[in-house]
Amino acid sequence: MARIKKRRSQKSGLPPGTLVHIGEVKTQSPTMMLTCFGPDGAVERELAGIADLDAIDDSYPVRWLNVYGVHDGDLMAAIGQRFGLHPLVLEDILNTDQRPKVDAYDDYLFVVGRIYDVERQRNDLATDQISLIVGHGFVLTFQERRSGTFEPVRQRLRAERNPARRQGADYLAYALLDTMVDAYFSIIERIADKCEALEGEILGRPRRDALRQAHELKRELSQLRRTIWPLREVIGSLQRNPSPFFTDETRLYLRDIYDHAVHLLEQQEDLRELLTGLLDIYLNSVSNRVNLEVRTLTLLTTVFMPAALVAGIFGMNFRSMPWLESPDGFWSALALMAGVAFALFAVFWSRRLFR
Repeated sequence: MARIKKRRSQKSGLPPGTLVHIGEVKTQSPTMMLTCFGPDGAVERELAGIADLDAIDDSYPVRWLNVYGVHDGDLMAAIGQRFGLHPLVLEDILNTDQRPKVDAYDDYLFVVGRIYDVERQRNDLATDQISLIVGHGFVLTFQERRSGTFEPVRQRLRAERNPARRQGADYLAYALLDTMVDAYFSIIERIADKCEALEGEILGRPRRDALRQAHELKRELSQLRRTIWPLREVIGSLQRNPSPFFTDETRLYLRDIYDHAVHLLEQQEDLRELLTGLLDIYLNSVSNRVNLEVRTLTLLTTVFMPAALVAGIFGMNFRSMPWLESPDGFWSALALMAGVAFALFAVFWSRRLFR
């Protein structure tokens, strides 16, 4: 499917709350998955439309509606009307280049996060926006495409005796946020493996593209930092500030996510410092190798310079010159050249200039 990229400039002049999708269309047609659960069980169902929500049994205390594909403004407007969402929230959901943040409203919390495609083989990081809305008895998640990020949470809800079924919507929101943060460790580990391989290469015999690869890794780490740093602030805000949507017990779990986010930032900074050191080592090694080559060429030029001087002297057009009429003059001049060159070579070698 061809991807269509829409930019922020296309919203210029439009009033706030206008539902215009910004970003890539990563799903051909939006789909909705509804998961309802409680202590007595859990059900999953794919919805054909918002009207199907009214046909769901209300006996389950928690509902989780997950939407794949956020480019359909009409669908987003229908979901917003069904759950009473503010137009600015819907606008942020359709604008897929948001930074992680949290906004508090009277009836729900709106959280924006980002995830990365850990299966991507290219060097650049592919990032998707995930919007999460936590209310009383319901959680809404909006993803740009199917990624499998929340599949571990679904598997836990499918288990008959899993304690997650006895928790509320706030615990489900915690589990989703925890899954998002844990996915960052895979990205950090992948970059760390590349940095380790690059370190061994630079300390050995680096290739010509080592510098380019180091810059690409630094750019990936900078991109991660722009995502992890505000995400840490989001988790910290949810953990510190009392909210009717998170119980005191759930905020203890949020503290654990906050520790994970801090750990991610520390690992990112360590890798960034490692890459900075590797770049310095690479540039110094290249400069040192050039200096060695220039020194070798300079020494060789110095060794053979007396020979050029002797040859130039005997090449002058004078009628009377030493060895000019001698039968052994040619060999004497060569011996003089070789002797001077050998003497200079011996002096340079004794001073370890050729080593």
